[in-house]
Formats: sequence, structure tokens, C-alpha cells
Amino acid sequence: MLRVLMFLVPLALSIYAFIDCISTQDEDVRHMPKPLWAILVLLFPMVGSISWLIAGKKRSPAAEGWSGVRSNRDRRWVAPDDNPEFLKSLDDEKKDERDES
Repeated sequence: MLRVLMFLVPLALSIYAFIDCISTQDEDVRHMPKPLWAILVLLFPMVGSISWLIAGKKRSPAAEGWSGVRSNRDRRWVAPDDNPEFLKSLDDEKKDERDES
């Protein structure tokens, strides 16, 4: 079992780092161009993956919380009870139900 884990953990880390690297927007990549990071992760799986996770991508501080959108600070996720569009849609549904009955 330990032999399998010694193979699967680095493989999973490399796959995760590679997918994270290629799906990251260009403006969020630090220190090197994105294609160079991808090559580094593929050629040196452990070192490249750990380097990417530590230094390759701009990450927001955990204290800020997840906003739902990474790049635009103006567009934040809004709770349904604070979202006027959602509340209006509920009112419209109630009116439709009353009209049908």
C-alpha cells in the first residue's frame, strides 16, 4: 500500500499543478511565463509542482474569503435575500401563481 501511495501522491500533485497552471489566467501568473511553468511542472514533477503551488500563481489571502469572481473585485457573490433581482423573481412567481388560480 505504501508503494502505491509513493507513486500516486506525486502523480496526483503533478496533475493538479499542471491543470491549475494551464487554467490560470495569464495576468495571475508570477515570475515566469505560463508555458515555461507548464514545462517545468511536466519535466520536474515534484519540484515543478511544489514551485508552482508556492510561487507561480497570485493567490488571494484566505482572510478575504471567496468572492465568487477572482479578477473583478466589483462583482461579488450576493446572498439571495440581499439580491434584488432574485427577490423580484420571487414576486413575479407569486403573481403568476395567483393569476393561474
